Amino acid sequence: MTFNEELKVKVEYIESVLEKYLPQEEGYAKTVIEAMNYSIRSGGKRIRPLLMFEAYRLFGGEDDVIEPFMAAIEMIHTYSLVHDDLPCMDDDDYRRGRRTTHKVYGEAMAVLAGDGLLNYAFETASRAFDKLNVLQSNDYDAKTIGRAIGILASKSGIYGMIGGQCADIEAEGKDKEKVDEKLIRYIHEHKTAALIQNALMIGAVLAGANEVDLAKIERVGYNVGLAFQIQDDILDVAGTFEQLGKPIGSDEKNQKTTYVTINGLNKSKADVEALSEGAVNILKDMGDGNEFLEELIIYLISRTK
Repeated sequence: MTFNEELKVKVEYIESVLEKYLPQEEGYAKTVIEAMNYSIRSGGKRIRPLLMFEAYRLFGGEDDVIEPFMAAIEMIHTYSLVHDDLPCMDDDDYRRGRRTTHKVYGEAMAVLAGDGLLNYAFETASRAFDKLNVLQSNDYDAKTIGRAIGILASKSGIYGMIGGQCADIEAEGKDKEKVDEKLIRYIHEHKTAALIQNALMIGAVLAGANEVDLAKIERVGYNVGLAFQIQDDILDVAGTFEQLGKPIGSDEKNQKTTYVTINGLNKSKADVEALSEGAVNILKDMGDGNEFLEELIIYLISRTK
């Protein structure tokens, strides 16, 4: 099976996991639930649950205790996109080639849908506790699952993704001289890399990785996340609507200083390559080995969409 064939199979599996954990569209809250599910079902590469699953396998994980967390992290990622697209943020009309949530359901309902996805993510992750009695395994206990939930919260909160989003908003419209590479790296590390670290670390924790390997996998997440966002900045300059499924040039429209505007295209591309190579080299020395995960990292960072 080729990498692309294997990727297709794995993404289909993730889609089935997501469908299993989506809320039912019924009752007086039906509209907000419809908006939540519309947002989740808008597609995407499912990068974060895929990375989580592969990190879990890297350290020998085999049970389905990982599944609630796979669904939860995609819900958190999706809520961040719903809010990111709002008029008060990036004001985007399209996401993944479809109308954004606020364009379909209105601003107020989009805000509620994002809030709903964030809250429902933790409700979903907590369902991993239900699997303890079913699995009857010494590999899992409430403390391990609790630690995974703590990572999920920390990396997506004020010390992670939200902190990066805060810095990103405050950097908009500032003179280029006031937005240096240190600030840009902070934004990318927290706004983007934190959720990738989140995915990899939860997979490692639930599979029983030791503290040394956990620190290494966190570093992998940093490299991958930073490189991924730099590539996103590159695509915003050099990509097309057909490739991205959303308008290009949104960074310029929102007066954002990016890694590319500071360092130029050539250096940015070289840094993406160096970061991805570093991530793969760290992976080669960990766990039982996972060739697909190594290929996946290269695929994600060198993507054109």
